[in-house]
Amino acid sequence: MKDELRAKIIQICDKKIASKGENVGLSFYAFFANKNDNPELLMEAATWWIQTHQLDHFVKAKVIKDMIYKGM
Repeated sequence: MKDELRAKIIQICDKKIASKGENVGLSFYAFFANKNDNPELLMEAATWWIQTHQLDHFVKAKVIKDMIYKGM
């Protein structure tokens, strides 16, 4: 996973946790604006989320953040 995407995921997870609490769930779409301005990065996130880790549509932000820190 690109460092750009890792940083973006951590940033968004921190923001969501700060605003909605520790139990907030999110999907990989949370890391992107409503318009598809970076399809390559979106596909990388989707592949990591769906194919590599077979995650549910919504996962707790703290779980995703922990996975990123562990290098998964």
